[in-house]
Amino acid sequence: MAEIKSFRAIRPTRDKVHLVATRPYYTYKKNVLKAKLQDNPFTFLHIINPEFGQKLKSPANSVERFELVKSAYANFIEDGILFQDAQPHIYLYRQTKDNHEYLGVIAGASVDEYKTNRIKKHEATLTAREQMFTEYLDIVGYNAEPVLLSYADEGGHIERLLHNKSMERPEYEYTTTDRIKHELWILNPEESDELIMHFRDVPEIYIADGHHRSASSAGVRNLRNTKGEQHYPNEDFFLAFLLEENKLNILEFNRLIKNVSLSKNELLGALEKHFIVSQSTNSVKPVHKHQLTMCFDGEWFILDCKDELKGIDHPVLSLDSDILTRLVLTPILGIKDLKTDENIEFVPGTESLKKVEKKILRGDYRLGFFLFPAEMKDVKAVADHDLIMPPKSTWVEPKLRSGLTIYNINE
Repeated sequence: MAEIKSFRAIRPTRDKVHLVATRPYYTYKKNVLKAKLQDNPFTFLHIINPEFGQKLKSPANSVERFELVKSAYANFIEDGILFQDAQPHIYLYRQTKDNHEYLGVIAGASVDEYKTNRIKKHEATLTAREQMFTEYLDIVGYNAEPVLLSYADEGGHIERLLHNKSMERPEYEYTTTDRIKHELWILNPEESDELIMHFRDVPEIYIADGHHRSASSAGVRNLRNTKGEQHYPNEDFFLAFLLEENKLNILEFNRLIKNVSLSKNELLGALEKHFIVSQSTNSVKPVHKHQLTMCFDGEWFILDCKDELKGIDHPVLSLDSDILTRLVLTPILGIKDLKTDENIEFVPGTESLKKVEKKILRGDYRLGFFLFPAEMKDVKAVADHDLIMPPKSTWVEPKLRSGLTIYNINE
Protein backbone atom coordinates (compact mmCIF):
# COMPACT_ATOMS: atom_id res chain seq x y z
CA MET A 1 0.00 0.00 0.00
CA ALA A 2 1.33 3.44 -0.95
CA GLU A 3 -0.18 6.48 0.73
CA ILE A 4 -0.18 9.79 -1.12
CA LYS A 5 -1.77 13.08 -0.08
CA SER A 6 -3.37 16.01 -1.88
CA PHE A 7 -2.14 19.43 -0.76
CA ARG A 8 -2.65 23.15 -1.34
CA ALA A 9 0.28 23.99 -3.57
CA ILE A 10 1.93 27.38 -3.40
CA ARG A 11 2.78 28.10 -7.01
CA PRO A 12 3.52 30.89 -9.49
CA THR A 13 0.83 32.85 -11.26
CA ARG A 14 0.24 31.60 -14.78
CA ASP A 15 1.88 34.62 -16.44
CA LYS A 16 5.11 34.22 -14.43
CA VAL A 17 5.55 30.46 -14.07
CA HIS A 18 8.21 30.29 -16.80
CA LEU A 19 10.13 33.02 -14.97
CA VAL A 20 9.79 31.61 -11.45
CA ALA A 21 10.41 27.85 -11.69
CA THR A 22 14.09 27.02 -11.96
CA ARG A 23 16.68 24.32 -11.90
CA PRO A 24 18.46 23.98 -8.52
CA TYR A 25 20.99 26.79 -8.13
CA TYR A 26 23.99 24.41 -7.89
CA THR A 27 23.40 23.21 -11.47
CA TYR A 28 24.23 26.64 -12.91
CA LYS A 29 27.71 27.91 -13.69
CA LYS A 30 28.56 31.01 -11.64
CA ASN A 31 28.36 33.41 -14.57
CA VAL A 32 25.00 31.99 -15.71
CA LEU A 33 23.61 32.13 -12.17
CA LYS A 34 24.71 35.75 -11.83
CA ALA A 35 23.10 36.68 -15.16
CA LYS A 36 19.80 35.04 -14.21
CA LEU A 37 19.70 36.83 -10.88
CA GLN A 38 20.51 40.15 -12.55
CA ASP A 39 18.02 39.83 -15.40
CA ASN A 40 15.05 38.03 -13.85
CA PRO A 41 13.46 39.51 -10.71
CA PHE A 42 10.92 36.65 -10.57
CA THR A 43 13.23 33.62 -10.53
CA PHE A 44 12.99 31.35 -7.49
CA LEU A 45 16.77 31.69 -7.36
CA HIS A 46 16.26 35.03 -5.59
CA ILE A 47 14.63 33.15 -2.72
CA ILE A 48 17.53 30.70 -2.51
CA ASN A 49 20.06 33.55 -2.87
CA PRO A 50 18.46 36.31 -0.79
CA GLU A 51 21.66 38.36 -0.45
CA PHE A 52 22.54 38.57 -4.13
CA GLY A 53 24.42 41.78 -4.91
CA GLN A 54 25.23 42.54 -1.29
CA LYS A 55 28.85 42.90 -0.20
CA LEU A 56 28.34 41.59 3.32
CA LYS A 57 26.67 38.20 3.47
CA SER A 58 25.62 35.84 6.22
CA PRO A 59 27.54 32.56 6.65
CA ALA A 60 26.46 29.79 4.29
CA ASN A 61 24.05 27.24 5.81
CA SER A 62 23.57 29.40 8.91
CA VAL A 63 20.33 30.11 10.79
CA GLU A 64 20.71 33.73 9.71
CA ARG A 65 20.86 32.71 6.03
CA PHE A 66 17.86 30.40 6.38
CA GLU A 67 15.81 33.19 7.97
CA LEU A 68 16.63 35.42 5.00
CA VAL A 69 15.46 32.69 2.62
CA LYS A 70 12.21 32.46 4.57
CA SER A 71 11.77 36.24 4.38
CA ALA A 72 12.43 36.33 0.61
CA TYR A 73 9.86 33.57 0.13
CA ALA A 74 7.29 35.56 2.12
CA ASN A 75 8.02 38.60 -0.06
CA PHE A 76 7.27 36.58 -3.22
CA ILE A 77 3.87 35.68 -1.75
CA GLU A 78 3.19 39.24 -0.59
CA ASP A 79 4.09 40.59 -4.05
CA GLY A 80 1.64 38.17 -5.72
CA ILE A 81 4.34 36.24 -7.58
CA LEU A 82 3.33 33.11 -5.67
CA PHE A 83 -0.13 32.19 -4.40
CA GLN A 84 -1.67 29.22 -2.62
CA ASP A 85 -4.50 27.09 -3.97
CA ALA A 86 -7.66 27.40 -1.90
CA GLN A 87 -8.36 23.64 -1.91
CA PRO A 88 -6.02 20.63 -1.74
CA HIS A 89 -5.26 18.90 -5.03
CA ILE A 90 -3.05 16.31 -6.60
CA TYR A 91 -1.16 17.66 -9.60
CA LEU A 92 -0.19 16.04 -12.86
CA TYR A 93 3.14 17.12 -14.36
CA ARG A 94 4.73 16.26 -17.68
CA GLN A 95 8.27 17.06 -18.71
CA THR A 96 9.37 16.44 -22.29
CA LYS A 97 13.08 16.37 -23.11
CA ASP A 98 14.88 14.94 -26.14
CA ASN A 99 11.85 12.83 -27.10
CA HIS A 100 11.59 11.45 -23.56
CA GLU A 101 8.20 12.10 -22.00
CA TYR A 102 7.85 11.96 -18.24
CA LEU A 103 4.21 12.06 -17.12
CA GLY A 104 3.67 11.63 -13.38
CA VAL A 105 2.01 12.74 -10.16
CA ILE A 106 2.96 15.54 -7.78
CA ALA A 107 1.63 14.75 -4.31
CA GLY A 108 2.63 14.32 -0.69
CA ALA A 109 4.47 11.08 0.10
CA SER A 110 4.31 9.49 3.53
CA VAL A 111 7.06 10.10 6.10
CA ASP A 112 5.91 6.99 7.98
CA GLU A 113 6.32 4.87 4.84
CA TYR A 114 9.78 6.36 4.38
CA LYS A 115 10.74 5.53 7.98
CA THR A 116 9.38 1.96 7.79
CA ASN A 117 11.16 1.38 4.45
CA ARG A 118 8.01 0.98 2.39
CA ILE A 119 9.55 3.84 0.45
CA LYS A 120 12.79 2.08 -0.38
CA LYS A 121 16.27 3.61 -0.54
CA HIS A 122 19.45 2.71 -2.42
CA GLU A 123 21.78 5.52 -1.29
CA ALA A 124 23.30 6.43 2.07
CA THR A 125 22.84 9.99 3.28
CA LEU A 126 25.62 12.11 4.74
CA THR A 127 24.74 12.92 8.36
CA ALA A 128 26.01 16.50 8.25
CA ARG A 129 24.18 17.27 5.02
CA GLU A 130 20.98 15.64 6.30
CA GLN A 131 21.13 17.71 9.49
CA MET A 132 21.71 20.90 7.52
CA PHE A 133 18.70 20.26 5.28
CA THR A 134 16.58 19.37 8.32
CA GLU A 135 17.41 22.67 10.03
CA TYR A 136 16.77 24.50 6.75
CA LEU A 137 13.30 22.95 6.37
CA ASP A 138 12.45 23.59 10.00
CA ILE A 139 13.10 27.30 9.53
CA VAL A 140 11.80 27.99 6.00
CA GLY A 141 8.78 25.69 6.34
CA TYR A 142 8.39 24.36 2.80
CA ASN A 143 9.55 21.81 0.21
CA ALA A 144 10.26 23.52 -3.11
CA GLU A 145 11.72 20.65 -5.17
CA PRO A 146 9.99 17.24 -5.28
CA VAL A 147 11.73 14.00 -4.45
CA LEU A 148 11.61 11.69 -7.48
CA LEU A 149 9.87 8.43 -6.59
CA SER A 150 9.13 5.45 -8.84
CA TYR A 151 6.46 2.77 -8.72
CA ALA A 152 5.15 -0.13 -10.80
CA ASP A 153 1.60 0.32 -12.10
CA GLU A 154 0.70 -3.35 -12.44
CA GLY A 155 -2.93 -2.89 -13.45
CA GLY A 156 -2.41 0.22 -15.55
CA HIS A 157 -5.17 2.08 -13.68
CA ILE A 158 -2.96 5.00 -12.69
CA GLU A 159 -1.53 5.44 -16.17
CA ARG A 160 -4.99 5.44 -17.73
CA LEU A 161 -6.16 8.15 -15.36
CA LEU A 162 -3.06 10.26 -16.06
CA HIS A 163 -3.38 9.79 -19.81
CA ASN A 164 -7.03 10.86 -19.81
CA LYS A 165 -6.28 13.95 -17.73
CA SER A 166 -3.39 14.91 -20.01
CA MET A 167 -5.83 15.18 -22.91
CA GLU A 168 -7.22 18.32 -21.27
CA ARG A 169 -5.68 21.75 -21.57
CA PRO A 170 -2.99 22.17 -18.89
CA GLU A 171 -2.90 24.92 -16.30
CA TYR A 172 0.74 25.59 -17.21
CA GLU A 173 2.44 24.96 -20.53
CA TYR A 174 5.83 26.46 -21.35
CA THR A 175 9.29 25.62 -22.67
CA THR A 176 12.52 26.63 -20.97
CA THR A 177 15.72 27.74 -22.70
CA ASP A 178 17.25 24.27 -22.27
CA ARG A 179 14.54 23.05 -24.70
CA ILE A 180 12.55 21.21 -22.03
CA LYS A 181 8.77 21.45 -22.18
CA HIS A 182 6.79 21.65 -18.92
CA GLU A 183 3.06 21.05 -18.42
CA LEU A 184 0.96 20.98 -15.24
CA TRP A 185 -2.64 19.88 -14.69
CA ILE A 186 -4.71 20.25 -11.51
CA LEU A 187 -6.84 17.25 -10.59
CA ASN A 188 -10.30 17.95 -9.19
CA PRO A 189 -11.27 16.36 -5.83
CA GLU A 190 -12.91 13.32 -7.43
CA GLU A 191 -9.88 12.66 -9.65
CA SER A 192 -7.54 13.15 -6.69
CA ASP A 193 -9.51 10.68 -4.57
CA GLU A 194 -9.51 8.11 -7.36
CA LEU A 195 -5.74 8.44 -7.75
CA ILE A 196 -5.20 8.09 -3.98
CA MET A 197 -7.30 4.91 -4.08
CA HIS A 198 -5.28 3.40 -6.95
CA PHE A 199 -1.98 4.14 -5.21
CA ARG A 200 -3.17 2.07 -2.27
CA ASP A 201 -2.75 -0.94 -4.59
CA VAL A 202 0.93 -0.07 -5.20
CA PRO A 203 2.91 -2.35 -2.86
CA GLU A 204 6.11 -0.31 -2.66
CA ILE A 205 7.77 2.86 -3.87
CA TYR A 206 11.44 3.50 -4.59
CA ILE A 207 13.45 6.69 -4.27
CA ALA A 208 14.94 7.39 -7.68
CA ASP A 209 16.50 10.75 -6.79
CA GLY A 210 16.39 12.85 -3.61
CA HIS A 211 17.57 10.73 -0.67
CA HIS A 212 18.75 13.73 1.37
CA ARG A 213 15.51 15.63 0.77
CA SER A 214 13.49 12.62 1.92
CA ALA A 215 15.64 12.11 5.00
CA SER A 216 15.49 15.77 6.00
CA SER A 217 11.69 15.84 5.65
CA ALA A 218 11.49 12.90 8.03
CA GLY A 219 14.03 14.65 10.25
CA VAL A 220 11.91 17.79 10.60
CA ARG A 221 9.13 15.88 12.32
CA ASN A 222 11.61 14.20 14.67
CA LEU A 223 13.28 17.53 15.45
CA ARG A 224 10.00 19.26 16.24
CA ASN A 225 8.83 16.34 18.36
CA THR A 226 12.06 16.56 20.34
CA LYS A 227 11.57 20.29 20.88
CA GLY A 228 7.92 19.76 21.87
CA GLU A 229 6.65 22.10 19.18
CA GLN A 230 3.24 22.16 17.54
CA HIS A 231 2.59 19.33 15.13
CA TYR A 232 1.24 20.12 11.65
CA PRO A 233 -0.46 17.36 9.59
CA ASN A 234 1.66 18.25 6.57
CA GLU A 235 4.77 17.23 8.52
CA ASP A 236 3.64 13.64 7.98
CA PHE A 237 4.29 13.98 4.23
CA PHE A 238 6.87 15.43 1.87
CA LEU A 239 6.72 16.78 -1.67
CA ALA A 240 7.19 14.07 -4.30
CA PHE A 241 6.94 13.47 -8.02
CA LEU A 242 5.82 9.88 -8.58
CA LEU A 243 6.71 8.37 -11.95
CA GLU A 244 6.02 4.89 -13.30
CA GLU A 245 9.37 3.08 -13.19
CA ASN A 246 9.46 2.20 -16.88
CA LYS A 247 9.41 5.92 -17.72
CA LEU A 248 12.59 6.73 -15.81
CA ASN A 249 15.68 7.40 -17.88
CA ILE A 250 18.67 5.94 -16.03
CA LEU A 251 22.08 6.94 -17.34
CA GLU A 252 25.57 6.19 -16.13
CA PHE A 253 28.15 8.26 -14.31
CA ASN A 254 31.56 7.99 -15.98
CA ARG A 255 34.83 8.34 -14.09
CA LEU A 256 37.72 10.64 -14.98
CA ILE A 257 41.14 10.35 -13.30
CA LYS A 258 43.51 13.30 -13.17
CA ASN A 259 46.84 11.71 -12.24
CA VAL A 260 48.07 8.21 -13.02
CA SER A 261 51.50 6.96 -11.88
CA LEU A 262 51.42 3.80 -14.01
CA SER A 263 52.56 3.49 -17.59
CA LYS A 264 50.13 2.28 -20.22
CA ASN A 265 51.64 -1.22 -20.24
CA GLU A 266 51.62 -1.42 -16.43
CA LEU A 267 47.96 -0.41 -16.32
CA LEU A 268 46.92 -2.83 -19.06
CA GLY A 269 48.84 -5.64 -17.37
CA ALA A 270 47.05 -5.03 -14.09
CA LEU A 271 43.64 -4.89 -15.82
CA GLU A 272 44.17 -8.23 -17.57
CA LYS A 273 43.77 -10.05 -14.24
CA HIS A 274 39.99 -9.47 -14.31
CA PHE A 275 39.24 -8.19 -17.83
CA ILE A 276 39.73 -9.24 -21.41
CA VAL A 277 41.38 -6.12 -22.82
CA SER A 278 41.23 -5.14 -26.48
CA GLN A 279 42.19 -1.89 -28.20
CA SER A 280 39.67 0.18 -30.13
CA THR A 281 40.53 2.37 -33.10
CA ASN A 282 37.90 4.95 -32.11
CA SER A 283 36.07 6.34 -29.09
CA VAL A 284 33.46 3.87 -27.92
CA LYS A 285 30.91 3.40 -25.14
CA PRO A 286 30.05 0.02 -23.58
CA VAL A 287 27.28 -1.86 -25.37
CA HIS A 288 26.19 -4.20 -22.56
CA LYS A 289 26.49 -4.90 -18.86
CA HIS A 290 29.90 -6.09 -17.63
CA GLN A 291 31.70 -4.24 -20.39
CA LEU A 292 33.66 -1.05 -19.65
CA THR A 293 35.57 1.18 -22.00
CA MET A 294 38.67 3.19 -21.18
CA CYS A 295 40.51 6.15 -22.67
CA PHE A 296 44.14 6.52 -21.55
CA ASP A 297 46.11 9.46 -22.95
CA GLY A 298 43.77 9.47 -25.96
CA GLU A 299 43.98 5.72 -26.69
CA TRP A 300 40.79 3.68 -26.36
CA PHE A 301 40.34 0.19 -24.93
CA ILE A 302 37.43 -2.18 -24.34
CA LEU A 303 37.38 -4.07 -21.03
CA ASP A 304 35.15 -7.15 -20.93
CA CYS A 305 34.68 -8.72 -17.50
CA LYS A 306 35.95 -12.29 -17.27
CA ASP A 307 33.45 -15.04 -16.55
CA GLU A 308 34.03 -15.11 -12.80
CA LEU A 309 32.80 -11.51 -12.57
CA LYS A 310 29.80 -12.10 -14.80
CA GLY A 311 28.63 -14.90 -12.52
CA ILE A 312 28.49 -12.87 -9.31
CA ASP A 313 25.03 -13.15 -7.75
CA HIS A 314 24.94 -10.15 -5.43
CA PRO A 315 22.94 -6.91 -5.85
CA VAL A 316 25.95 -4.64 -5.24
CA LEU A 317 29.00 -6.73 -6.11
CA SER A 318 27.54 -7.47 -9.56
CA LEU A 319 27.24 -3.76 -10.44
CA ASP A 320 29.77 -2.46 -12.94
CA SER A 321 30.29 0.65 -10.80
CA ASP A 322 31.28 -1.57 -7.86
CA ILE A 323 33.45 -3.84 -10.01
CA LEU A 324 35.34 -0.81 -11.30
CA THR A 325 35.88 0.59 -7.79
CA ARG A 326 36.70 -2.71 -6.13
CA LEU A 327 39.04 -4.14 -8.77
CA VAL A 328 40.49 -1.08 -10.50
CA LEU A 329 40.11 2.29 -8.82
CA THR A 330 41.13 1.20 -5.32
CA PRO A 331 43.75 -1.54 -5.80
CA ILE A 332 45.36 -0.28 -9.01
CA LEU A 333 44.92 3.51 -8.89
CA GLY A 334 44.83 4.00 -5.11
CA ILE A 335 41.46 5.77 -5.01
CA LYS A 336 39.98 4.62 -1.70
CA ASP A 337 37.09 7.02 -1.11
CA LEU A 338 35.05 8.09 -4.13
CA LYS A 339 33.34 10.84 -2.11
CA THR A 340 36.50 12.65 -1.01
CA ASP A 341 39.38 11.74 -3.32
CA GLU A 342 40.29 14.80 -5.43
CA ASN A 343 41.93 12.63 -8.10
CA ILE A 344 38.58 11.48 -9.49
CA GLU A 345 35.70 13.34 -11.15
CA PHE A 346 32.27 12.05 -12.17
CA VAL A 347 30.63 12.96 -15.46
CA PRO A 348 26.97 12.05 -16.13
CA GLY A 349 26.06 10.15 -19.26
CA THR A 350 24.25 13.23 -20.55
CA GLU A 351 27.64 14.64 -21.53
CA SER A 352 28.74 13.48 -24.99
CA LEU A 353 31.61 11.05 -25.40
CA LYS A 354 33.41 13.45 -27.72
CA LYS A 355 33.21 16.25 -25.17
CA VAL A 356 34.61 14.01 -22.43
CA GLU A 357 37.33 12.70 -24.75
CA LYS A 358 38.37 16.29 -25.50
CA LYS A 359 39.03 16.86 -21.79
CA ILE A 360 41.45 13.92 -21.82
CA LEU A 361 43.16 14.96 -25.05
CA ARG A 362 43.86 18.48 -23.77
CA GLY A 363 45.34 17.11 -20.55
CA ASP A 364 42.64 17.94 -17.99
CA TYR A 365 42.54 14.21 -17.20
CA ARG A 366 44.74 11.27 -18.19
CA LEU A 367 42.29 8.43 -17.85
CA GLY A 368 38.58 7.90 -18.30
CA PHE A 369 36.36 4.90 -17.57
CA PHE A 370 32.94 4.63 -19.21
CA LEU A 371 30.15 2.41 -17.89
CA PHE A 372 27.01 0.82 -19.26
CA PRO A 373 23.95 2.26 -17.46
CA ALA A 374 22.41 0.31 -14.59
CA GLU A 375 18.77 -0.69 -14.96
CA MET A 376 15.83 -0.12 -12.66
CA LYS A 377 15.87 -3.80 -11.72
CA ASP A 378 19.43 -3.30 -10.43
CA VAL A 379 18.35 -0.32 -8.32
CA LYS A 380 15.38 -2.26 -6.94
CA ALA A 381 17.50 -5.31 -6.12
CA VAL A 382 19.84 -3.16 -4.04
CA ALA A 383 16.96 -1.41 -2.26
CA ASP A 384 15.03 -4.65 -1.67
CA HIS A 385 18.06 -6.11 0.14
CA ASP A 386 18.53 -2.93 2.25
CA LEU A 387 21.89 -2.34 0.60
CA ILE A 388 23.57 0.77 -0.77
CA MET A 389 24.78 1.44 -4.30
CA PRO A 390 28.31 2.80 -4.77
CA PRO A 391 28.51 6.60 -5.03
CA LYS A 392 27.56 8.04 -8.41
CA SER A 393 26.18 4.80 -9.83
CA THR A 394 23.20 6.37 -11.60
CA TRP A 395 22.17 9.64 -13.21
CA VAL A 396 18.37 9.60 -13.18
CA GLU A 397 16.07 11.77 -15.28
CA PRO A 398 13.84 13.72 -15.18
CA LYS A 399 15.55 16.44 -13.19
CA LEU A 400 12.83 18.49 -11.54
CA ARG A 401 12.30 22.23 -11.09
CA SER A 402 12.24 24.19 -7.86
CA GLY A 403 9.33 26.54 -7.19
CA LEU A 404 6.73 25.00 -9.51
CA THR A 405 4.55 23.45 -6.78
CA ILE A 406 5.66 24.33 -3.25
CA TYR A 407 4.58 22.19 -0.28
CA ASN A 408 3.93 24.07 2.96
CA ILE A 409 4.89 21.79 5.85
CA ASN A 410 3.35 24.18 8.41
CA GLU A 411 -0.29 23.29 7.71
